[in-house]
Amino acid sequence: MVNEDLQHAASDRRERPRREAAHATLGVANLNPFGDLHTVQHLSARLARGVRAVFEPLLRRECRTWAEPLVVQRLADYRAERPDGLTAWLPLTMASAGALPSGQALAVLDGRFVLELLDLFFGGTGAVSNDVGSEFTPAAEAMMTRLGAMLALPMQAAWEPLARIEFTPGHVEANPSLIPELDVDDAVVITRFGIAVGTAKPVFLDLLYPVAALKPHGPSLTGKVHKTAEPDPAWRNSLTRAVMDVRFEVRSVLAEPMVSLQLLMDLKAGDVIPITVGQDVPVMVGGDRLGAGTVGTSNGKAAIRLTTISNDLERDLRGGLQ
Repeated sequence: MVNEDLQHAASDRRERPRREAAHATLGVANLNPFGDLHTVQHLSARLARGVRAVFEPLLRRECRTWAEPLVVQRLADYRAERPDGLTAWLPLTMASAGALPSGQALAVLDGRFVLELLDLFFGGTGAVSNDVGSEFTPAAEAMMTRLGAMLALPMQAAWEPLARIEFTPGHVEANPSLIPELDVDDAVVITRFGIAVGTAKPVFLDLLYPVAALKPHGPSLTGKVHKTAEPDPAWRNSLTRAVMDVRFEVRSVLAEPMVSLQLLMDLKAGDVIPITVGQDVPVMVGGDRLGAGTVGTSNGKAAIRLTTISNDLERDLRGGLQ
């Protein structure tokens, strides 16, 4: 009877629904030790504005830039996913202020786009032949290095709230295997930025950060992004009082006579240039028109009585203080 009860219990266990086992690989390091990377995603969104400021002068047209969702993967997997063709791989040495380099980031850009930027830089239209070859010319390499130096400034500014990292461009390569101290098994944080002009198909700039180089900044990367607190009322009042004490130069143009070049060349000391002062003269603050007024005297001094105030300037001044 005892054995019979055991057989029934075993049968119940076999028929009970079970959760499917999850597959796991032993001995493989976690590619992303930082958990969620919302802070880095927020940083990339901020950097997208700096990327636009870099490419708009080069493209000579307004463009749109945005940050794609970031991913973490092995460098070898990233290389395998990239399309075939000429690609610019530019190392950017990462070094904290006063410290030795902690690694090198990578700026990755389609080779055809680099050649378009090169043609635009020398006054062309950005036209590139269908056959771009498999290597960069010295001029294209110099263009990519220049682009890396331009990108380093907004990258440093974007990272500054988390860590003071300086980025120094190295030598661009068409084959990443030629970049020293670069291992295909390294895990990298991949941030991608879209660049679009008008209705044309966008191109993408990839900035890769080695996970190992970011580990010293782990506490900052894993911190939550806090919303900006409301300013302290006392601080706001003090700032307003300080702003109200700022001094501006107020000036007026009484007349602007027009003379010929011949008369201008014949002028000598003692000559008189006749002018006509209108009923209302403009009153300026800096480069903006404050209003208009009538010329007269006050307490024995020349003065202007304001007759009109510019609504646009008044609205701008009051709006800036709210």
